[in-house]
Amino acid sequence: MIRLPTLSPLEHAAFVAVGLLTYVVVTRVRRQRRHPYAALAWVMGIAAFPYLGLPVFLLFGTRKTVRPATRRQPAPAGPWAALAPLWATQLLAALGVAGARPQASVRFEADGEQALRALGEVIGSARRTLDICTYVLGDDEVGAALAAQLAERARAGVRVRLLVDSIGSLKSSRSHDKVLRAAGVQIRRFMPALRNPRRGRTNLRNHRKLVVADGVRLWGGGRNLANEYFIGQAGEPPWRDLSFTVEGPLATQALALFDGDWRIALGLRRAHRSGYAERAAHYDAEFHATAQALTGPRLAATALQAVATLSARRSSHDIALAHWVPSGPDFHEDILHALLISSAFHAEQRLLLATPYFVPDEGLIEALLLAAKRGVQVTLALPRQSNHRLADWARGRAVRELAENGVDVRLVPAMLHAKAVVVDDVLALCGSANLDSRSLFINYEAMAAFYGQNEIAWLADWISRTAAEGERADAQPPGWGRDILEGVVATVAFQL
Repeated sequence: MIRLPTLSPLEHAAFVAVGLLTYVVVTRVRRQRRHPYAALAWVMGIAAFPYLGLPVFLLFGTRKTVRPATRRQPAPAGPWAALAPLWATQLLAALGVAGARPQASVRFEADGEQALRALGEVIGSARRTLDICTYVLGDDEVGAALAAQLAERARAGVRVRLLVDSIGSLKSSRSHDKVLRAAGVQIRRFMPALRNPRRGRTNLRNHRKLVVADGVRLWGGGRNLANEYFIGQAGEPPWRDLSFTVEGPLATQALALFDGDWRIALGLRRAHRSGYAERAAHYDAEFHATAQALTGPRLAATALQAVATLSARRSSHDIALAHWVPSGPDFHEDILHALLISSAFHAEQRLLLATPYFVPDEGLIEALLLAAKRGVQVTLALPRQSNHRLADWARGRAVRELAENGVDVRLVPAMLHAKAVVVDDVLALCGSANLDSRSLFINYEAMAAFYGQNEIAWLADWISRTAAEGERADAQPPGWGRDILEGVVATVAFQL
């Protein structure tokens, strides 16, 4: 018979103490800032179940990994500086974000089939390079069609790199690998679950969605590459989502993000030591020269060449000024969270938000409450029922508190997967980040910030129309059973 080792109470207490000391060392010495509820959950887990809690913390608990020192960027200057609010651009510059630039064109896609056509056009336009980052590559019609198109581009001599999150695409596994690898597509999976922890933390997922052609054309937003985001599945309509197609320097910045993620996928030691903004500046110069050499009818006027010409013909209100606002373990700061908090405090007329999952930290909830109490119109659009039931349970207390204090929380009958924010008439965000703690503090995320009046008006109108279709959230307190369950779920909300 196998005899299990036993520990005396003193030895058990010593193990608990070592576990808690390890937590303190990892979080404090390495400056891993945590919010109170997350810290409390880890401490309680390690103290109550030390033999399980400590290994789980070492595998999943690290929140920041590769973090080049934040290099403050130059203050906004030049002819475009006055088109964006200084409170936003100065904050982002201080956090190391590459500056906003005018784009040659910006087009939003709310319809799934329209978005699929736009994605196909960007992929098909690639002549030299094609870089794709996605959380999900589906084992379905959309996934197969896109895989075939990537393979066709690779056979045509285009260098194609595909970065897929290993957990997000776990169900589809390697269903498209044979077709892609045979054509010469380079594939990397971001932080597989079974790997050496020194090469990356399983809990840190890459949720960014980017497709960059030749460094000058970009397709991005909230859509993954699977049926439900474009055409629907099993007789159901597609999810409501947003994506956008851009020609201009936004593609260059996306490429700088992609290149960093591509290297991290090989292991943390392979990651860039230079900052994101510095990489973006390097690619901007490099791909401006590349764009000059591109030929073909589709590329007669590339984005980088067209920006100056188009901008000169526009009024200041028509200029599509934009840049990426990335956030994640590869940055020192929680950039998106900082921008959202600042937006809530600077908003004067309206604050419009759309997200599929709403599990925010206390700081963001308080900022939204204070905005509503100041008289700002705060509208929050959520799906009545999302595809993650635990996330729906976890949002209950926050939704009721906001509704009780004047926030117009709308529960949309369809599955809403779009992530968008509009602040007055000065700033709009659209991209991959949900308004939950996982997106704002754990995942690799990216939102495009738009300062042009046309882009802001389009997103504001879309959020307003979508929210109008939903019913107002109920502020009435639930029964004691649901209240207890919501409290239990809230203790692990930061991981949802």
